[in-house]
Amino acid sequence: MNQLKPLIAALLLTLAGASQAANVLVVLSDSDRLDLKDGNTYPTGFYLNELAQPLKLLLDAGHEVTFATPTGKAPTVDATSLDPMYFQGDAAQLKQHQDLIAKLDITSSQRSPVISLARVEQIGYARYDAVYVPGGHAPMQDLIRSAALGRLLTHFHQAGKTTALVCHGPAALLSALNKPESAIGRMEQGSKATPPGWIYAGYRMTVISNQEEALAKAALKGGTMKLLPQSALEQAGAHYSSNAAPWTSHVVTDRELITGQNPASALQVGQALVERLK
Repeated sequence: MNQLKPLIAALLLTLAGASQAANVLVVLSDSDRLDLKDGNTYPTGFYLNELAQPLKLLLDAGHEVTFATPTGKAPTVDATSLDPMYFQGDAAQLKQHQDLIAKLDITSSQRSPVISLARVEQIGYARYDAVYVPGGHAPMQDLIRSAALGRLLTHFHQAGKTTALVCHGPAALLSALNKPESAIGRMEQGSKATPPGWIYAGYRMTVISNQEEALAKAALKGGTMKLLPQSALEQAGAHYSSNAAPWTSHVVTDRELITGQNPASALQVGQALVERLK
């Protein structure tokens, strides 16, 4: 019997480790553009570091990851994010994270493992322990007005399940507005009325700031966004927080929400998410 004790202890440790593994749902936009006020479009997608840095941390910690977009279409990486500056100037880190995304075939139109939000709902939200939404401008095209995403977020809110988002990603919380398509449309047309019944009203959170959007406006080549994430979240009832120094990491945690302000916040958001899953 004494000889069996080390084996039993090892088995119990293995089972304990296995029980800590979580299934994290990563929700991305499947749009490759953002429609601007002047009728032009801005080519975009997800920011590489905002997806890959937290994703690597989750996988290294032994967690399972499921990818979803509104229609199940493979997402597009924003070409402007393929830059070492988003990886502390380290070209090797850029390549390592590019290789991770390539290995998972996330952006492959033929082999992508991405499923639709309708399929997620069919499988059942209870299967997932946390949700993560990276940025890039693309969520402003579809995620903010997705009723399917709103239902998913409402489940996570009611169950107190960790919900992490970064940069433009936190704007996707607007999908939990009542009739989000109509609500977002009114906001884009300049309505200043506060939409009623938002489940995140009163939460402290962050998102890419109006100041940072102004600093980056040259990338839009003279175009203007229909809606600024900070202004929209504040209008819906969020208590907004930002770092005084633009483009530096800033993460806010309030109840089940973890939000990061900008690309520099992605790694810290990933760390907070992994810590919450322990």
